Amino acid sequence: CSSLGSLSASWAAGCPQGHPPLGWGEAPGPRGQWGNFPPEKPFFLFPLSPPSSLPLPQVILILTKLYDFNLGSVTESSLWRSTDYGTTYEKLNDKVGLKTVLSYLYVSPTNKRKIMLLSDPEIESSILISSDEGATYQKYRLNFYIQSLLFHPKQEEWILAYSLDQKLYSSMDFGRKWQLMHERVTPNRFYWSVAGLDKEPDLVHMEARTADGHTHYLTCRIQECSETKRTGPFSRSIDISSLVVQDEYIFIQVTTGGRANYYVSYRREPFAQIKLPKYSLPKDMHIISTVENQVFAAVQEWNQNDTYNLYISDTRGVYFTLALENVKSSRGLEGNIIIDLYEVAGIKGIFLANKKIDDQIKTFITYNKGRDWRLLQAPATNLRGDPVVCQLPFCSLHLHLQLSENPYTSGSISSKETAPGLLVATGNIGSELSYTDVGMFISSDGGNSWRQIFEEEYNVWFLDWGGALVALKQTSVPIRHLWVSFDEGRSWSKYGFTSTPLFVDGSLVDSGIETQIMTVFGHFSLRSEWQLVKVDYKSIFSRRCNKDDYQTWHLHNQGEPCVMGERKIYKKRKPGAQCSLGRDYSRTVVSEPCVCGQGDFECDYGYERHSNNQCVPAFWFSPSSLSKDCSIGQSYLNSTGYRRIVSNNCTDGLREKYMAKVEKCPGKAPRGLHILTADGKLVTEQGQNATFIILMEEGDLQRTNIQLDFGDGIAVSYANFSPVEDGIRHVYKSAGIFQVTAYAENSLGSDTAVLFLHVVCPVEHVHLNVPFVAIRNKDVNITAVVWPSKAGTLTYFWWFGNNTKPLITLESSISYVFAVEGMNTVTVQVAAGNTLIQDTKEIAVHEYFQSQLLSFSPNLDYHNPDIPEWRQDIGKVIRRALVTGIPDEQILVAVFPGLPTSAELFILPHKNTTEMRKSSEADLEQVVEILFNALNQNLVQFELKPGVEVIVYVTQLTLAPLVDSSTGHSSSAMLMLLSVVFVGLAVFLIYKFKSKGCDSHLGLFMTLSFLWKAPKFPEPSEESTKPSLHHWCAIITSGYVNNSLMSLLVANRAVITAFLHALCLLQMQSRMCYF
Repeated sequence: CSSLGSLSASWAAGCPQGHPPLGWGEAPGPRGQWGNFPPEKPFFLFPLSPPSSLPLPQVILILTKLYDFNLGSVTESSLWRSTDYGTTYEKLNDKVGLKTVLSYLYVSPTNKRKIMLLSDPEIESSILISSDEGATYQKYRLNFYIQSLLFHPKQEEWILAYSLDQKLYSSMDFGRKWQLMHERVTPNRFYWSVAGLDKEPDLVHMEARTADGHTHYLTCRIQECSETKRTGPFSRSIDISSLVVQDEYIFIQVTTGGRANYYVSYRREPFAQIKLPKYSLPKDMHIISTVENQVFAAVQEWNQNDTYNLYISDTRGVYFTLALENVKSSRGLEGNIIIDLYEVAGIKGIFLANKKIDDQIKTFITYNKGRDWRLLQAPATNLRGDPVVCQLPFCSLHLHLQLSENPYTSGSISSKETAPGLLVATGNIGSELSYTDVGMFISSDGGNSWRQIFEEEYNVWFLDWGGALVALKQTSVPIRHLWVSFDEGRSWSKYGFTSTPLFVDGSLVDSGIETQIMTVFGHFSLRSEWQLVKVDYKSIFSRRCNKDDYQTWHLHNQGEPCVMGERKIYKKRKPGAQCSLGRDYSRTVVSEPCVCGQGDFECDYGYERHSNNQCVPAFWFSPSSLSKDCSIGQSYLNSTGYRRIVSNNCTDGLREKYMAKVEKCPGKAPRGLHILTADGKLVTEQGQNATFIILMEEGDLQRTNIQLDFGDGIAVSYANFSPVEDGIRHVYKSAGIFQVTAYAENSLGSDTAVLFLHVVCPVEHVHLNVPFVAIRNKDVNITAVVWPSKAGTLTYFWWFGNNTKPLITLESSISYVFAVEGMNTVTVQVAAGNTLIQDTKEIAVHEYFQSQLLSFSPNLDYHNPDIPEWRQDIGKVIRRALVTGIPDEQILVAVFPGLPTSAELFILPHKNTTEMRKSSEADLEQVVEILFNALNQNLVQFELKPGVEVIVYVTQLTLAPLVDSSTGHSSSAMLMLLSVVFVGLAVFLIYKFKSKGCDSHLGLFMTLSFLWKAPKFPEPSEESTKPSLHHWCAIITSGYVNNSLMSLLVANRAVITAFLHALCLLQMQSRMCYF
């Protein structure tokens, strides 16, 4: 079913389902006349009601659409027009285009002669405009697809259009030309200016997202909405879908630290934070009403699920007090929240609400805007005149308070501005609200007393400005009668509107027209055509009402004549007077103020009403706390704990006692100073704006100096709080943790607040540095290398193997013991602010293994881009070049980063030989010998690219670190320290004398080599007839120690090898020395 959007002032039809669109016929009815209804569905009915100064309306437009369930789309549409208020219809398809499929029909709310039709966006994007009540149309193509329209409340030519891609367009000529205003606008969060409040009539309020993803409240004029012309009345970002512009108020929501904060602007003043009772802790908030200079809000608090608390505000909408707890809520057809609260039309201050008490729903009524609530008194008798036994508070009348989401039904409760005191509602009598055993009830005195009018559910509409009632039964069976009452439901007359019973799907009634006409639509059977019936009531109104047909009615609350501080007398038609009120009817209201009593005052913010009817401070509120806006030498209103109900007109009496007193501001020292970030987060990115908010619970805002130290050597000072109310911005140029300090001081004292802010630089890459093979049950050091290196505070999440829970550290390295043999996966995730990156590596874990350091012919270095993917591919090539017949899982080749290119060959035990240790080791020795011989004979080579042959050499053959996983040798700490110092000294000497020629190198190497037994190395290649320095590095870093340092060097091989590897790399930068 299509909808008209939230802003059209016209009627939208329901969408009946399951009835085939057939032809139309004509049939007479006792009080009805058939119209030629179109053969499509669904349809939209639009009565074009003019202002009261124009002639009576005669035009009705109907848009019908044929929906193909097989195709899942609308395939045809028809536009029908009646100029005699539904007696006859003309089909206008030839005037809008025979092949044009229409989707929506809009009527200008300020000039009903202007009509706009939208084409189906799945077929084309165009609009059709009429300025003569739909008689003729002009078609205009669009370059965007309209989702909804918003007409200006005063200017009939001005329209806002919202597109399917979240762009907002404006037109100043009723849609003939469009201009893009803004992109990324939130759906249904754009508003026209309000007359008397906004300076420019063409101002638009909107909620839109910026390029960085934040949502902001923006305003601009429709023809001047460039970036330089837009303004932001609220400087900080807001929560999405939170902007509400309604009457004199603007509301927004900002979530900080997981808690929602609400702000309001009254009459376009600067935003102020809404003050709810301190521990209400709202989860959700809905603005219900903003009439009569007061805000009604429904708040779902932290301990509520299906109910809301009702709060009412002061005039500025800042300070809210509790009006009613646990009001029932439900969800509408579109998922929207519906609060069971109903405001009675025509009389201010009267509300009905359904409250949940001990799992029962009961209906309450208030006559003073929520200060006092009471249950509804049940009718004294039923329809048959029998007494009703129903004793308060155990039994009462309960009403359904939902307004109809279908504009062609009356809803469960109705009242009209033109019929003050008259209420019609669906409900039941008993201990709680029922959804099964319901009837219809009516009140003629504003809810004080009730009468039952039907035992079943009916749709009841107000006719003739509320002077008559018409009722149609809500039923699933066809009907042919309707009921009319001229005495506020005390008696009903039965009229037939069709000779054949009709399944009624809805009715169009314009309660403000003089013609007394309604249009009923439905069908005769489940397979019949749709029927449209025009019902004209003029014949049953015998004459126009005169002064003798009216009576006065005094508004009261259970006999108390003063309601909202005044006595009111209304003029109403006498029950039974079967006369027409007419459009010149005026309900004369006589009102006079009452003397103020206690019932005219409610508890002020921070106060609660106790059982003795007195307002006392809540436990969390200190009455002595002064407004922060109060400065020495100024005055403030000191609350007595009471405030007069908004819109209450009482005078004198207790007014002087309860009204707030004007007193001089004594001034106070700063107290309760807080500093927080605008987005509620304690982390920000380097180079980005960080906005700090400074709050103070008590003190003199105008005479308090503020200093803010950002912790990076920069501080700012302000003479008072005015410049810092919208936040203080600062950009950090380096990453780290900064202590941000706020200091407030005045002549009476000072206060300090501290915040620790993490400034991070987004990490771009992480490399997990792990050994390729590890010994089972031995510590393995694993390091994550992050770029850029100075990224600020980082958090590391480590996953090992199949563990589902990570280890979390603030350090970039971790030590871990692998207990399971085989391939083990290591994953690290690095978090910096909103950035999260990861790397994953695999480690082969075994009880023992052997390894072989490899080097390559120098031509490989020229082709080495030094990236991980290249190293992985070269490792695979080397494995394929080792034609040994050894299973793939026993050989692992790891190419090291950097130049010159080097690698390590790991020979792993067979996976099933762990328990046969000795035989497995012997087998491993044989494999090593085979590979060693092949490498020594230059038998291992591969073709990198055509013409580039790379030879793989042996660099070192040794046992892996701690080949034996049994208990290691013990050595003295002093010997280990000396060995490390010795190696370090060797590196230094080599670097010192690097450029002095070959003799110095040879002497040093000869000094070192006495400790090692050099293995056999292959003969030099043809390119060099002398052993290169590369070979001598191999001699130094390989072999087996012959003296008593064996156990020490084996245990610390990793450290020593690192130094010697650096030594070799340092010396091999020049390939010029031979000896």
